[in-house]
Amino acid sequence: MPTIKILPHAEYCPQGAEVTAPAGTSICEALLENHINIEHACEMSCACTTCHVVVREGFESLAPSEEEEDDLLDRAWGLQPQSRLSCQAILAQKDLVIEIPKYSINHAKENH
Repeated sequence: MPTIKILPHAEYCPQGAEVTAPAGTSICEALLENHINIEHACEMSCACTTCHVVVREGFESLAPSEEEEDDLLDRAWGLQPQSRLSCQAILAQKDLVIEIPKYSINHAKENH
């Protein structure tokens, strides 16, 4: 079972955290199941960017993003080459290190 190391984030996990989840689980599901309440305004339907994460290690193990995810990521705060929507990034067998950006934008709520 892969391990996800979450770098410290003032709101979601001030000390950082490590969680495990079965392959085939989205990063967002893994975090939520382990009581790291990352925002997911669209209920994981790939319709916002509130669950945006930056995959610092293990990015190449994730399946490539789809066009719909890429289009949304273009509007995410703090976009980086290793950015993914955690609701769309499905775990394989490799461990990950992720960073939750300091800010997020809820496009539906904030009319962006």
